[in-house]
Amino acid sequence: MADLTHLDAAGAAHMVDVGAKAVTAREATATGRITMSAFALDAIRTGTAKKGDVLAVARVAGIMAAKRTSDLIPLCHPLPLTRVALDLRLGDGAITATATCATDAKTGVEMEALTAVSVALLTIYDMAKALDKHMVLQDIKVLTKTGGTSGNWTA
Repeated sequence: MADLTHLDAAGAAHMVDVGAKAVTAREATATGRITMSAFALDAIRTGTAKKGDVLAVARVAGIMAAKRTSDLIPLCHPLPLTRVALDLRLGDGAITATATCATDAKTGVEMEALTAVSVALLTIYDMAKALDKHMVLQDIKVLTKTGGTSGNWTA
């Protein structure tokens, strides 16, 4: 268990001490998608979903969620985000969410990017569930991260 940074020597969960780490510019990008029927996708595309502008609400929800990640994930450090960008792309039978988060901090922003994507997709589900009860959230993952002592990483 020594390799898991959120567990101490006895196996108890704890918040990692990042106090001695240097502040560096950090960025992470995550993605995910929600599959749905052509009917639901068309309603979102044309803006005819009864709950309103699904994509605008999902974008704002994802950005808000990134800013609240440490409130949702117990061992995450609160971070001063300098940027959250959330892109929603409509494709064949799916909407893909891609979030990029940036900060100048002592720890990375992967969790913020993943949270932004997850909540944006959950918001789409919530706003379109009356149109399609078989939607599926899938493939939520980190694509890239930069900064910090472990350096850059790409999936």
